[in-house]
Amino acid sequence: MKITCVVDNAVQAGSRFWGEHGLSFLIETEGKRLLFDTGQSGTVLLHNLQVAGIDPASISAITLSHAHYDHTGGLKALLAQISKIPLYAHSDLFRERFARREAKLESIGLSIGYEDLSHYADLRLSAKAQQILPGVYTTGEITSRPEVEGRSARHLVRDGDQFIPDPYQDDLSLVLEADQGLVVLCGCCHAGLLNTLQHVRDNFGGPIIAVIGGTHLESMNQEQLHHLVQILHTYGTPCFYPNHCTGQTAYVALATAFGSRVMPCPVGTELVF
Repeated sequence: MKITCVVDNAVQAGSRFWGEHGLSFLIETEGKRLLFDTGQSGTVLLHNLQVAGIDPASISAITLSHAHYDHTGGLKALLAQISKIPLYAHSDLFRERFARREAKLESIGLSIGYEDLSHYADLRLSAKAQQILPGVYTTGEITSRPEVEGRSARHLVRDGDQFIPDPYQDDLSLVLEADQGLVVLCGCCHAGLLNTLQHVRDNFGGPIIAVIGGTHLESMNQEQLHHLVQILHTYGTPCFYPNHCTGQTAYVALATAFGSRVMPCPVGTELVF
């Protein structure tokens, strides 16, 4: 099982890949390819796929971690090159989402409507866990959230005539069954990293050997990061490959606590399990 970072904020020096604020991963297993999120733009996504030697037509399925533009912005450009591909996501994907910026509300949700998207993709929307490929599953909705969520005070949804904090109901991650244990691949982890990992532990069993992707720890204070590290120690010895929305302070906290088991994951990173 091979995982390649196709889109991320960071790019290694001298790389032919392009970076942008967004996220996308390619998972390859048993001769099939799954694209997890599509980055912020089709321009960067398609360029990076080309550099990686990946023909979009070879992709077997798409999964979206949530509706935000930096994870779904490349979708239109990708679907223009693929016909009726299965697309897995939460059933709340099409809810309008906004960010308050300088007293203005900006749309940050999916830029393509249900009817248009269903014309180009075979929509498989569910709040429950779904199997996508052999050994590859969505977590389904993270309903139990006793720990801190990956929140932003700017993120809102419409509720009648009012705007309320986004419940991030559509947030999900992937669970990959490797020979050694489970790999958790996160988009933004708005449901909260600890909540997501507990959900995986409760519903999928097996040791978690790696956590990869955006973890949205950038808004955590030092007390919350200390608590996070304490709980992560109870998961044994997983490796961490955080990127995107993790934040530099959180990365340093993880690296201080777990040493060489914490590694960056810029565009072009390839991991094999």
